[in-house]
Amino acid sequence: MTTAAPDIVVPVRQGAVNEQLRYALRSWAAHLPHRRVWVVGYKPPWLHDVEHIETSQTGTKYANTTRAVRAACEHRDVSEEFLLANDDMFAMHPVAGGMPVLHRGPVRKVEAYYATRGNGSYLRGLRETRDLLAGLGHHDPLSYELHVPLPVTKTGMLHALEVGRHLPVLHKRTAYGVLAGIGGAEIEDVKILHRAPRGFSKGSAWLSTMPDAFDRGAVGQFIRRAFPHPGPYEKGRHR
Repeated sequence: MTTAAPDIVVPVRQGAVNEQLRYALRSWAAHLPHRRVWVVGYKPPWLHDVEHIETSQTGTKYANTTRAVRAACEHRDVSEEFLLANDDMFAMHPVAGGMPVLHRGPVRKVEAYYATRGNGSYLRGLRETRDLLAGLGHHDPLSYELHVPLPVTKTGMLHALEVGRHLPVLHKRTAYGVLAGIGGAEIEDVKILHRAPRGFSKGSAWLSTMPDAFDRGAVGQFIRRAFPHPGPYEKGRHR
């Protein structure tokens, strides 16, 4: 990545109420160096001073996010190098020296974890993406499906999306990371799935939550207390 601050690209689903996005934006404004924020898909009416690329929301959530990422990569004004984020990724401490490249370890390890939780479309997509990469010579690929921003290039991501265009649930972060050979450091995923987890690290650089955990759990309360004041991306004042 270059030394210039990258844009942040965040696909956003339909729906005016998105408190996770509000607090994610507050955290990025406070802790994550960047140039502009691009909201792709739906733009909640309370947003201020963000760029917007409208995309269709008529497909599955996987198809919608893939469409959003492609639209961002094809937009001439999005920086060539950008941070691909979700609306539930919270930067809890300053990110010094730029966003690092992080991965979740081998796909086989991630597959074993999800195999204990059923056989839904996410797991099928993981396996199909793994097989796709194995067919291209990447026999033990890394997974980049973490709930932290991923530094990507438009050129590299478009290539990954093209290679995996036939997959209904392409794990696009993983496809990009493996095909682009970005390497990185391994961490455990920071996603808090439940309202009352056994515990979460209050010292973690990043946190991510499910909606219920954010709205009603201790982790959501912790995040809201960390960023009590409206940020530059909100109209007016809120709480």
